Amino acid sequence: MSRGFVKEEDQEEAPLIPPRAALPDGVTNYVTPHGFNLLQEEKKELEHQRTSIKIKNEAESRRAKSVIDGKLKLLNDRIATARILDPQSQAKDEVRFGARVKYKQKESGEIQQFTIVGVDEADVKKQKIAFIAPIAKAVTGKKVGEFVKFSLGPEIRNLEILEISY
Repeated sequence: MSRGFVKEEDQEEAPLIPPRAALPDGVTNYVTPHGFNLLQEEKKELEHQRTSIKIKNEAESRRAKSVIDGKLKLLNDRIATARILDPQSQAKDEVRFGARVKYKQKESGEIQQFTIVGVDEADVKKQKIAFIAPIAKAVTGKKVGEFVKFSLGPEIRNLEILEISY
């Protein structure tokens, strides 16, 4: 049937599903055991939301379920590709996935720290950065006492690794 014969109110737009954290093509989806548990909890929560939708308007209910289904599809894809890396199994003397890294900026003397985690677990407010972040890549493989040149746009910062823990 031609779209010319469809009433405007019957034409539903596909809902916009927000994308998950970016994971470049061909990059393994590493997650910590905690990160994997968070993905599983998120899946249960979305499934619960879908079964408990109480919207009377059929079109609105269909739209709400469609949004949840889209989120579940993206989440299930991420869970299916997850490769769990236990930070406790990493080399303790160098920076690897799951490491908590404490470092000092040589220029300012400022001391900072972060933990290297999977892309879905990353949260700057909790000092957790994704393993694909430029600073995580810069410090990976380094040991306590080593210096790292880290480019932040046109600025180059010299970072000294102070402490590594898992």
